[in-house]
Amino acid sequence: MKEARSLPLPSENLALILGIDTCGPMGSVALARASAEAVEILGQTELEGRSYSSTLTTAIAQLVEAAGLKLADLTGIVVVNGPGSFTGVRVGVGTAKGLAEGLGVPVVAVSRLAVLAAQSGIAAAALDAHRNEVYLRVERAASPAEELLAGAEELAAVVPVPARVAVCEDSAARLLGTEWRATELVRVPAPNAGDALRLSAARLVAGEHPELALLDGHYLRRSDAEIFGDKAAAAEKQAAGA
Repeated sequence: MKEARSLPLPSENLALILGIDTCGPMGSVALARASAEAVEILGQTELEGRSYSSTLTTAIAQLVEAAGLKLADLTGIVVVNGPGSFTGVRVGVGTAKGLAEGLGVPVVAVSRLAVLAAQSGIAAAALDAHRNEVYLRVERAASPAEELLAGAEELAAVVPVPARVAVCEDSAARLLGTEWRATELVRVPAPNAGDALRLSAARLVAGEHPELALLDGHYLRRSDAEIFGDKAAAAEKQAAGA
């Protein structure tokens, strides 16, 4: 996907777009003016991890006010919808949907892996998924990019192995360095809301956005509640049949 340039733009007849990223250990919100060809970041605010539910809405309001604007001036929202923290993804997506419904504006969702790949200029990217696993994005010739949850077994099955992978966390680098010894691991800054806007604002300007009801998190992994709920149900079923 083509990344829009970040440079100053005249303010008239441009989209005013909010960016939200609450998927990682640190989050951010950003505000931009955008056309189909370029993006001007007006401001960005970092958010402490594990506090998104209590800080996100206030941070958005303060960011818009600091730019001398109102929420009603927004013409669209870009939200990073995962993979990452389940709580962070839910808070970000839920806030984006709530604002969009109230303001009557469209929303575009973008993968955090796609943002990391775009801002690094490297097709393959990986993020820490904990439990000795990574969230992985790989591209193969003549095929769309694939994103998956990968541990040692899944990494061994990837063919061909990417020559270079963008990483922004030590844990992801350690796992890939162990399993893919010939791969060059390129350390880059963690992606943020501004990066998401640079990548996806043009889609909003072009009218390429899904119905709001279809917007959901991009988790790649089932939640602990689902996993342990299935195990408990299986144990109960086995006990009942004993």
